[in-house]
Amino acid sequence: MAIPDGLWDPPMSAAKTAHAPAPGHDAVTHRTHKDVVNRLRRATGHLQTIGGMIESGRDCADIAQQLHAVIRALEEAKSTLIHDHIEHCLEEAIGPTSRDQRATIDGFKKISRYL
Repeated sequence: MAIPDGLWDPPMSAAKTAHAPAPGHDAVTHRTHKDVVNRLRRATGHLQTIGGMIESGRDCADIAQQLHAVIRALEEAKSTLIHDHIEHCLEEAIGPTSRDQRATIDGFKKISRYL
């Protein structure tokens, strides 16, 4: 399903105009950003479809099931973005570390998978 013009602006263009990168950071695109944008676009189209389901009087159980699917898609997009940030930006910010520090960082990454 195509998304009408103006309904969805890619996050990178919004980030460049609405938010400046954090001090010391340039605007960065990680390998997962394209996947996150695609997930958000699909969710946007799915939400439009759900709106149509509501307007046409579809069964509430069917609507709830579709809303659940959209919520899961958004959660996956969020999770992908957060894990990518931890994997790349945290490493860059920390730089070289001792073996003990590395173990702490690796433990943090491991537990963050449960977010």
